[in-house]
Amino acid sequence: MDLAVIVLDQVVTSIASLVLISIGLAVIFGMMRVINLAHGEFIMLGGYTVVTAVNAGINLWLASLILAPLVVGVFGLIIERTIIRFLYGRMIDTMLATWGLSLALVGAVTMIFGNTTSGVSTPLGSMRVGRYELSNYDFALIGIAAATTIALWAALRFTRFGIIARATMQNAQMVASLGVNSNHVYAITFAIGAALSGLAGGMIAPLSGVVPSMGAQYVAKAFITVISGGSAVVAGTLLSSTLLGSLDTGATFLTRPVFGEVSLLIGAIILVRALPQGITGSLFKGSI
Repeated sequence: MDLAVIVLDQVVTSIASLVLISIGLAVIFGMMRVINLAHGEFIMLGGYTVVTAVNAGINLWLASLILAPLVVGVFGLIIERTIIRFLYGRMIDTMLATWGLSLALVGAVTMIFGNTTSGVSTPLGSMRVGRYELSNYDFALIGIAAATTIALWAALRFTRFGIIARATMQNAQMVASLGVNSNHVYAITFAIGAALSGLAGGMIAPLSGVVPSMGAQYVAKAFITVISGGSAVVAGTLLSSTLLGSLDTGATFLTRPVFGEVSLLIGAIILVRALPQGITGSLFKGSI
């Protein structure tokens, strides 16, 4: 029974982690069709924002939930206005530009912080379940992932900007003919996606530490999750994260971590092969 509780906790935590690292890319790639290969570095910047802020005496929760999304969101806005805005509709060019940005960010952060792992201590302590211990921070991570998912869904579903943003991504010319400045919509949407990536980095920092090259281990998982989820930003990310996160954790417990990573990739390949348009593109059309 104790082991079952531990496994369940790890499965749900894995799902929550996938949701957090993927939801920002789901906005940028899923909605805007921008292949952002610097997504992992946006997560990395969020992590370094938290480490720097905590070392300066700022509360960890303030740094993770406010400063990390704010800093990376503003950075994303600057990148959109100076680089991405000229490349919409040119996927290959966007991919090359963000790849170059990724390399530049890794190099710049390495020069500033060095090629060593930085980190902050995990807060909230732990609770005992029989012979095992559960980190209370896992529950915070799960709660933040759930709150972020609900907030994004509500914003896209019920707010004026959310409706305009979805309409702009589907038919920018039609929306522009109604008097909406699509350039501003693109800029704000990209900034929101970047801010969500910063939030992910801020929440991950106490768990795994922060290093300049950390983005590489997250960007592949994020793309796999978003592509497997399909066209719906929120529903697709949630469904694919649930499926792939459960598969990864289950295989890890039955074998070893490396096989968990391999099983996630194999599961995604089978899923995309069976459902070329992703889960929501094939089974849940019209969902957000």
